Amino acid sequence: MATYKTRAQFVADDLRGRILGGEFKGGTQLRQDALANDYDVSRIPVREALLTLESEGLVEFHAHRGAFTTELSVAKIRELFDLRVLLETYVLRHAINGLTDTDLKKAEDILLKYDQALNSGGDIDNWSEYNFAFHQALYAPANLPETLSLISQLNTKSDRYIRMQLVYTQEIEKAEREHHGLLELARQRDADKACELLKTHIQEACEGIVALLDERAKQVEAP
Repeated sequence: MATYKTRAQFVADDLRGRILGGEFKGGTQLRQDALANDYDVSRIPVREALLTLESEGLVEFHAHRGAFTTELSVAKIRELFDLRVLLETYVLRHAINGLTDTDLKKAEDILLKYDQALNSGGDIDNWSEYNFAFHQALYAPANLPETLSLISQLNTKSDRYIRMQLVYTQEIEKAEREHHGLLELARQRDADKACELLKTHIQEACEGIVALLDERAKQVEAP
């Protein structure tokens, strides 16, 4: 198993660079047989490498079709995160005065699990789930089911970008600090400050991802 892990890590590291470097455009199918031949390994380490890259948000698996590179469109990222700002601040403002001690305790418990996962570097594929569960706990008392459904869809579409932001921009401590700040403002029922922090939190996450993609693009263009 140690050999497979070493080979899988090598494949993951090299393939990650090729994806972020633009060699594989968004939506490109990554055929396991071809990659195994390319790297002169069996399909097992290739499969492990693809699962690693899926947890980082760079690859997605489609049922019955295999693995594909994630669409890394800056325009799409900005649109998703702009919509999140509009809807999530709207819902938080409606929810904040209805938050009970039970709601706040639930949000805090999720946040503690999220902190542990981030700090240990484990459960990468669950990071975006913890992130959404924390926000959802704060939004639930708004009693706006249609809006919450739209927010859920937006988070599903942006979860790979959230993971990328946390994995690659080295801003885990900042994200944790902002989450704890948001929880404290919710406790204080300070809707204005809570919504402003939430807006900044989402916008800066977006800018971190865009900056990462811009930096990688410049590296590819450099002679």
